[in-house]
Amino acid sequence: MIVHLKTTIGHDEAKRLAQTHQAILTHNTQWHTGFILTLSSKVKELPADLTQYAEDYVVLDTDIQFASRSYQDQKAEVRIAEDLVIGGEDNSTWLMTGPCSVESKAQIETIAALCKTHDVRIIRGGCYKPRTSPYSFQGLGLEGLQILREVADANDLKVITEVRDASHVQDVIEHADIIQIGAKAMYDHGILRACGNQSKPVLLKRGFNSTLQEFVQAAEFILSLGNPNVILCERGIRTFEKATRFTLDLCGVSWLKEHCNLPIVVDPSHAIGYRFGVADLSRASFAMGIDGLLIECHPNPSEAKSDAAQQINQEMFSELAASLRKMAPGIGRRLK
Repeated sequence: MIVHLKTTIGHDEAKRLAQTHQAILTHNTQWHTGFILTLSSKVKELPADLTQYAEDYVVLDTDIQFASRSYQDQKAEVRIAEDLVIGGEDNSTWLMTGPCSVESKAQIETIAALCKTHDVRIIRGGCYKPRTSPYSFQGLGLEGLQILREVADANDLKVITEVRDASHVQDVIEHADIIQIGAKAMYDHGILRACGNQSKPVLLKRGFNSTLQEFVQAAEFILSLGNPNVILCERGIRTFEKATRFTLDLCGVSWLKEHCNLPIVVDPSHAIGYRFGVADLSRASFAMGIDGLLIECHPNPSEAKSDAAQQINQEMFSELAASLRKMAPGIGRRLK
């Protein structure tokens, strides 16, 4: 249950009410000009002692609350820049591209030039890599963040990059325009809470073993702390199939579109794990009316220090972008 308190209720009184009802206290003017209490989904009727304090309230079936279309039916807008808004109702899909890992300044400058050629506004690159093996390349860390930021600023691009763990979340918040929480960190409450306690946009990837309910509930941790700028990212789940790295859950994307009000991005690169399928999965996802595509592109994929098999090269990206632009009018979308 979400309870909008009357705007005359001050912070101390709102805090007392939250403690009394074991509720989360939120204050975000995008949802309501006053304080908001979020109670457990088990509460189906407004408690009698809250009646005099409540302006209105919404009863919800599950702990998907702020992200639910039953609370806010219109798709949320996440503003990255004045002229760059992901989500909303303008039928736009944003391309985001860059290498799996930031390896050098020259590498990122090459990708930035590619972005400029194709009017791509958001560059990606991992600096803190959550690798399965301790012997794999772990990323350049803060140096990589600084490279991304410097090159992006020089080319009027926005940065999306991943947080590996809570130890460097503040560095990523400082340098990135969009904070990416990877699949392996979806349950990291330290990261979720740090991202909820600030206002920069957050792209949350679905854990490869998580249900849709668990995925959106992870987003609720961020939303319930007052940050409404959350983007959901489907990146494939683990199934019994071993021929591909994961299985892209487009059924799940359809469910998210129907039941959630948050923007949806698809990452086809991590889903299939092989570059040959990235273009087809991108086109299939685009046809579903998603809000963004997160695609891994490397100047020389065969020499990449991480995830070499799934990264496409510049020529493949150019061909993909061209095909998506041809598709756009037929499906009523705009590719940005």
